[in-house]
Amino acid sequence: MKKSSILTTIALAFSMLLSINTYAQKFASVDKSPLDITYYRAERTAPPMIKVIYSRPHLNGRELSKLAPNGKVWRTGANEATEIKFFQDMNFGGKAVKAGTYSLFTIPGDTEWTVILNSELDVWGAFSYKEANDVVRVNVPASTGEPIGDFSIVFENDNMHLAWGTSRVAVPISK
Repeated sequence: MKKSSILTTIALAFSMLLSINTYAQKFASVDKSPLDITYYRAERTAPPMIKVIYSRPHLNGRELSKLAPNGKVWRTGANEATEIKFFQDMNFGGKAVKAGTYSLFTIPGDTEWTVILNSELDVWGAFSYKEANDVVRVNVPASTGEPIGDFSIVFENDNMHLAWGTSRVAVPISK
Protein backbone atom coordinates (compact mmCIF):
# COMPACT_ATOMS: atom_id res chain seq x y z
CA MET A 1 0.00 0.00 0.00
CA LYS A 2 1.30 3.41 -0.91
CA LYS A 3 2.09 6.02 1.72
CA SER A 4 -0.54 8.38 0.27
CA SER A 5 -3.23 5.66 0.51
CA ILE A 6 -2.39 5.04 4.16
CA LEU A 7 -2.57 8.77 4.92
CA THR A 8 -5.88 9.06 3.05
CA THR A 9 -7.30 6.11 5.02
CA ILE A 10 -6.16 7.61 8.35
CA ALA A 11 -7.61 11.02 7.42
CA LEU A 12 -10.92 9.42 6.43
CA ALA A 13 -11.11 7.41 9.68
CA PHE A 14 -10.27 10.52 11.73
CA SER A 15 -12.95 12.59 9.96
CA MET A 16 -15.51 9.83 10.59
CA LEU A 17 -14.69 9.89 14.30
CA LEU A 18 -15.11 13.67 14.37
CA SER A 19 -18.45 13.49 12.57
CA ILE A 20 -19.79 10.90 15.03
CA ASN A 21 -18.96 13.19 17.95
CA THR A 22 -20.37 16.19 16.12
CA TYR A 23 -23.77 14.54 15.69
CA ALA A 24 -23.95 12.85 19.10
CA GLN A 25 -27.19 13.50 20.97
CA LYS A 26 -26.92 15.68 24.06
CA PHE A 27 -29.21 14.60 26.88
CA ALA A 28 -30.49 16.98 29.53
CA SER A 29 -29.68 16.38 33.16
CA VAL A 30 -32.41 15.35 35.59
CA ASP A 31 -35.06 18.07 35.95
CA LYS A 32 -34.96 20.04 39.19
CA SER A 33 -38.77 19.68 39.39
CA PRO A 34 -39.36 16.05 38.40
CA LEU A 35 -42.48 14.97 36.56
CA ASP A 36 -44.97 12.84 38.48
CA ILE A 37 -48.34 11.18 37.87
CA THR A 38 -51.12 10.39 40.32
CA TYR A 39 -54.36 8.47 39.71
CA TYR A 40 -57.81 8.45 41.25
CA ARG A 41 -59.31 4.95 41.27
CA ALA A 42 -62.27 3.41 43.06
CA GLU A 43 -59.84 0.74 44.27
CA ARG A 44 -56.23 -0.16 43.60
CA THR A 45 -56.88 -2.54 40.67
CA ALA A 46 -59.82 -0.60 39.17
CA PRO A 47 -59.41 1.41 35.97
CA PRO A 48 -58.46 5.04 36.60
CA MET A 49 -61.15 7.71 36.75
CA ILE A 50 -58.73 10.67 36.89
CA LYS A 51 -55.04 11.09 36.06
CA VAL A 52 -52.93 14.14 36.98
CA ILE A 53 -49.56 14.80 35.32
CA TYR A 54 -47.53 17.49 37.06
CA SER A 55 -44.02 18.62 37.95
CA ARG A 56 -43.00 18.72 41.62
CA PRO A 57 -41.09 21.86 42.56
CA HIS A 58 -39.03 21.92 45.78
CA LEU A 59 -39.07 24.71 48.34
CA ASN A 60 -35.32 24.38 49.00
CA GLY A 61 -35.42 27.13 51.63
CA ARG A 62 -37.54 29.42 49.46
CA GLU A 63 -40.85 30.88 50.60
CA LEU A 64 -44.04 29.41 49.18
CA SER A 65 -45.52 32.90 48.95
CA LYS A 66 -42.80 33.83 46.43
CA LEU A 67 -43.28 30.72 44.28
CA ALA A 68 -47.10 30.55 44.37
CA PRO A 69 -48.23 34.03 45.50
CA ASN A 70 -51.64 34.52 47.06
CA GLY A 71 -54.20 35.99 44.68
CA LYS A 72 -52.27 35.12 41.50
CA VAL A 73 -52.93 32.31 39.03
CA TRP A 74 -50.40 29.51 39.54
CA ARG A 75 -49.70 26.57 37.21
CA THR A 76 -50.12 24.19 40.19
CA GLY A 77 -46.65 22.71 39.95
CA ALA A 78 -43.62 23.61 37.87
CA ASN A 79 -42.68 23.75 34.20
CA GLU A 80 -45.66 23.00 31.91
CA ALA A 81 -49.11 23.61 33.33
CA THR A 82 -50.42 20.60 35.23
CA GLU A 83 -52.79 18.41 33.20
CA ILE A 84 -55.75 16.57 34.64
CA LYS A 85 -57.58 13.92 32.62
CA PHE A 86 -61.09 12.78 33.51
CA PHE A 87 -61.74 9.34 32.00
CA GLN A 88 -65.47 9.75 32.61
CA ASP A 89 -67.89 12.51 33.56
CA MET A 90 -67.25 13.41 37.20
CA ASN A 91 -68.20 15.83 39.94
CA PHE A 92 -65.26 18.06 40.86
CA GLY A 93 -65.71 20.25 43.91
CA GLY A 94 -69.48 20.10 43.53
CA LYS A 95 -69.48 20.93 39.81
CA ALA A 96 -70.06 18.65 36.84
CA VAL A 97 -67.05 18.05 34.60
CA LYS A 98 -67.21 16.23 31.25
CA ALA A 99 -64.69 13.51 30.44
CA GLY A 100 -61.61 15.07 28.84
CA THR A 101 -58.24 16.65 29.53
CA TYR A 102 -57.81 20.06 31.12
CA SER A 103 -55.03 22.26 32.49
CA LEU A 104 -55.15 22.62 36.27
CA PHE A 105 -54.49 26.08 37.66
CA THR A 106 -54.96 27.42 41.18
CA ILE A 107 -55.16 30.78 42.88
CA PRO A 108 -53.71 30.33 46.39
CA GLY A 109 -55.06 32.25 49.36
CA ASP A 110 -54.66 32.28 53.14
CA THR A 111 -58.10 30.86 53.90
CA GLU A 112 -59.24 29.45 50.54
CA TRP A 113 -57.88 28.48 47.15
CA THR A 114 -59.58 28.70 43.78
CA VAL A 115 -59.00 25.52 41.76
CA ILE A 116 -59.46 25.96 38.01
CA LEU A 117 -59.94 23.51 35.15
CA ASN A 118 -59.04 25.25 31.89
CA SER A 119 -59.43 24.05 28.28
CA GLU A 120 -56.04 25.42 27.11
CA LEU A 121 -53.57 22.51 26.88
CA ASP A 122 -49.82 22.13 26.35
CA VAL A 123 -48.89 25.50 27.81
CA TRP A 124 -45.79 26.49 29.74
CA GLY A 125 -46.65 27.71 33.21
CA ALA A 126 -49.49 30.19 33.63
CA PHE A 127 -47.96 32.83 31.35
CA SER A 128 -50.61 32.39 28.63
CA TYR A 129 -53.50 31.61 31.02
CA LYS A 130 -56.82 32.98 29.79
CA GLU A 131 -59.77 33.11 32.18
CA ALA A 132 -62.10 32.92 29.15
CA ASN A 133 -60.95 29.26 28.72
CA ASP A 134 -61.99 28.24 32.26
CA VAL A 135 -64.32 25.26 32.28
CA VAL A 136 -64.80 25.00 36.05
CA ARG A 137 -63.74 27.10 39.05
CA VAL A 138 -64.21 25.84 42.60
CA ASN A 139 -63.29 27.49 45.89
CA VAL A 140 -61.98 25.16 48.60
CA PRO A 141 -60.89 25.93 52.15
CA ALA A 142 -57.16 26.12 52.86
CA SER A 143 -55.66 24.50 55.92
CA THR A 144 -52.19 23.82 57.31
CA GLY A 145 -50.25 20.67 58.10
CA GLU A 146 -46.75 19.33 58.60
CA PRO A 147 -44.25 20.92 56.19
CA ILE A 148 -43.78 19.21 52.82
CA GLY A 149 -40.77 20.37 50.80
CA ASP A 150 -41.90 18.92 47.45
CA PHE A 151 -45.23 19.98 45.97
CA SER A 152 -47.56 16.97 46.03
CA ILE A 153 -50.95 15.90 44.67
CA VAL A 154 -52.64 12.75 45.99
CA PHE A 155 -56.11 11.25 45.89
CA GLU A 156 -57.52 9.96 49.15
CA ASN A 157 -61.00 9.55 50.65
CA ASP A 158 -62.68 10.91 47.49
CA ASN A 159 -60.62 14.12 47.56
CA MET A 160 -57.80 15.48 45.45
CA HIS A 161 -55.29 16.84 47.97
CA LEU A 162 -52.70 19.48 47.10
CA ALA A 163 -49.89 20.13 49.58
CA TRP A 164 -46.75 22.26 49.66
CA GLY A 165 -44.97 23.84 52.57
CA THR A 166 -47.59 23.88 55.31
CA SER A 167 -50.46 24.70 52.90
CA ARG A 168 -53.15 22.11 52.20
CA VAL A 169 -56.33 22.07 50.09
CA ALA A 170 -58.73 19.25 49.24
CA VAL A 171 -61.15 19.17 46.32
CA PRO A 172 -64.05 16.69 46.75
CA ILE A 173 -64.46 14.24 43.85
CA SER A 174 -67.32 11.90 43.02
CA LYS A 175 -68.93 10.09 40.07
